[in-house]
Amino acid sequence: MEWQNDDPAGILRSAHTVAVVGLSHDPSRPSYSVARYLQEQGYRIIPVNPQEREVLDEPAYPDLTRVPLAIDVVDVFRRAEFVPDIVDQAIQVGAKAVWLQLGIEHLQAAQRARQAGLKVVMDRCMAIELRKLPAKE
Repeated sequence: MEWQNDDPAGILRSAHTVAVVGLSHDPSRPSYSVARYLQEQGYRIIPVNPQEREVLDEPAYPDLTRVPLAIDVVDVFRRAEFVPDIVDQAIQVGAKAVWLQLGIEHLQAAQRARQAGLKVVMDRCMAIELRKLPAKE
């Protein structure tokens, strides 16, 4: 079955809070540069990584279930083998969308997320997609 992403532009326009799973404090890591860009564009970033205490001046959480805020998008920077557990947590916390970064795909987990009412984007970068949109007024 060919996968069809759910409206990346619409997800980006409606989102305010992005939980970045796998966000590292290391500026050379893609997760850091993407999260920093999203933060610069006005999104609230929530680092989710049990190895971190704080990233980009935001407190980090060990997993999605410990985040005390409502989550619009779960942006995933973990290998595909970890995606099913992340999707389960995203469903549990009531996130609105799951976004798997470039190179990350997991069809069964994506279908489960969609069946639970979440929008899903796979194998796309949030920062690249955001740069394609017209500037906010």
